[in-house]
Amino acid sequence: MASTQKIVLDVLKPHQPNGVDFAAALADLSPDYQVRMTVVEVDEKTESVIVVIEGENIEFDPITELIEKMGASVHSVDEVEVHGSKTP
Repeated sequence: MASTQKIVLDVLKPHQPNGVDFAAALADLSPDYQVRMTVVEVDEKTESVIVVIEGENIEFDPITELIEKMGASVHSVDEVEVHGSKTP
Protein backbone atom coordinates (compact mmCIF):
# COMPACT_ATOMS: atom_id res chain seq x y z
CA MET A 1 0.00 0.00 0.00
CA ALA A 2 1.28 3.47 -0.85
CA SER A 3 2.28 5.76 2.01
CA THR A 4 2.42 9.54 2.15
CA GLN A 5 5.88 10.77 3.14
CA LYS A 6 5.46 14.53 2.76
CA ILE A 7 2.59 16.98 2.50
CA VAL A 8 2.67 20.75 2.03
CA LEU A 9 -0.43 22.69 3.06
CA ASP A 10 -1.47 26.30 2.60
CA VAL A 11 -3.28 27.14 5.85
CA LEU A 12 -5.11 30.21 7.13
CA LYS A 13 -4.87 30.35 10.93
CA PRO A 14 -5.74 32.80 13.69
CA HIS A 15 -2.85 34.39 15.60
CA GLN A 16 -3.56 32.03 18.50
CA PRO A 17 -2.35 29.38 18.93
CA ASN A 18 1.03 30.82 18.03
CA GLY A 19 3.19 29.18 15.39
CA VAL A 20 5.26 27.14 17.85
CA ASP A 21 2.21 25.66 19.55
CA PHE A 22 0.43 25.11 16.23
CA ALA A 23 3.38 23.21 14.72
CA ALA A 24 3.99 21.27 17.95
CA ALA A 25 0.38 20.11 18.06
CA LEU A 26 0.66 18.79 14.51
CA ALA A 27 4.00 17.10 15.26
CA ASP A 28 2.44 15.38 18.28
CA LEU A 29 0.01 13.52 16.01
CA SER A 30 2.74 10.94 15.32
CA PRO A 31 6.16 10.29 16.87
CA ASP A 32 7.88 10.42 13.47
CA TYR A 33 6.23 13.62 12.13
CA GLN A 34 8.54 16.53 11.41
CA VAL A 35 6.70 19.82 10.97
CA ARG A 36 8.00 23.05 9.44
CA MET A 37 5.82 26.15 9.27
CA THR A 38 6.51 29.36 7.35
CA VAL A 39 4.44 32.51 7.75
CA VAL A 40 3.79 34.08 4.35
CA GLU A 41 1.29 36.79 5.23
CA VAL A 42 -0.09 38.42 8.37
CA ASP A 43 -3.15 40.59 8.76
CA GLU A 44 -5.06 41.94 11.72
CA LYS A 45 -6.71 38.64 12.75
CA THR A 46 -5.06 35.85 10.76
CA GLU A 47 -1.84 34.44 9.34
CA SER A 48 -1.35 32.61 6.06
CA VAL A 49 1.18 29.85 6.63
CA ILE A 50 2.77 27.04 4.66
CA VAL A 51 2.92 23.85 6.71
CA VAL A 52 5.29 21.06 5.65
CA ILE A 53 4.79 17.71 7.35
CA GLU A 54 7.20 14.84 6.75
CA GLY A 55 7.00 11.33 8.15
CA GLU A 56 6.82 7.65 7.32
CA ASN A 57 3.05 7.31 6.85
CA ILE A 58 1.25 10.64 7.09
CA GLU A 59 -2.49 10.46 7.69
CA PHE A 60 -4.27 13.44 6.13
CA ASP A 61 -7.65 13.30 7.92
CA PRO A 62 -6.33 13.62 11.51
CA ILE A 63 -4.16 16.54 10.36
CA THR A 64 -7.05 18.45 8.83
CA GLU A 65 -9.28 17.69 11.83
CA LEU A 66 -6.68 19.10 14.23
CA ILE A 67 -6.09 22.15 12.05
CA GLU A 68 -9.83 22.89 12.11
CA LYS A 69 -10.01 22.24 15.85
CA MET A 70 -7.35 24.94 16.32
CA GLY A 71 -9.54 27.42 14.40
CA ALA A 72 -7.64 27.25 11.12
CA SER A 73 -8.51 26.00 7.65
CA VAL A 74 -6.63 24.29 4.84
CA HIS A 75 -6.78 26.42 1.69
CA SER A 76 -4.94 23.95 -0.51
CA VAL A 77 -2.67 20.94 -0.67
CA ASP A 78 0.33 22.36 -2.52
CA GLU A 79 2.61 19.31 -2.64
CA VAL A 80 2.42 15.62 -1.82
CA GLU A 81 5.10 12.94 -1.84
CA VAL A 82 3.83 9.37 -1.85
CA HIS A 83 5.92 6.21 -1.95
CA GLY A 84 4.39 3.09 -3.47
CA SER A 85 4.56 -0.33 -1.90
CA LYS A 86 7.10 -2.79 -3.21
CA THR A 87 4.81 -5.79 -3.14
CA PRO A 88 3.02 -6.68 -6.40
